Amino acid sequence: MSRDHNPVPGKWYENLEDGEVFQVLSVDEDSELIELQYEDGDVEEVDHETWQELDLNLTEEPEGWTGGDDDPDDDEDDWDDDEDEDEDEDDEDLDDRDDY
Repeated sequence: MSRDHNPVPGKWYENLEDGEVFQVLSVDEDSELIELQYEDGDVEEVDHETWQELDLNLTEEPEGWTGGDDDPDDDEDDWDDDEDEDEDEDDEDLDDRDDY
């Protein structure tokens, strides 16, 4: 029994045949490819015909979903590093002024 769901980027679906949950990342109308990201972070492309054969239900984002391999702490650390670099540059500018 097929449920007709059009792929919508950002929406989560459950494949009722195997219980896998995934999010649609993108839909390329020209190549008719749909990019999916599973709960474990794996990414896969399926063609439109394969999509139509899937028995799907719309579902909610999995609890604790972090967006795959992206670690939110990494982004925070990068921001702190950038701030430290800016402070170092400011200190160098002050040192240059002492020469005048």
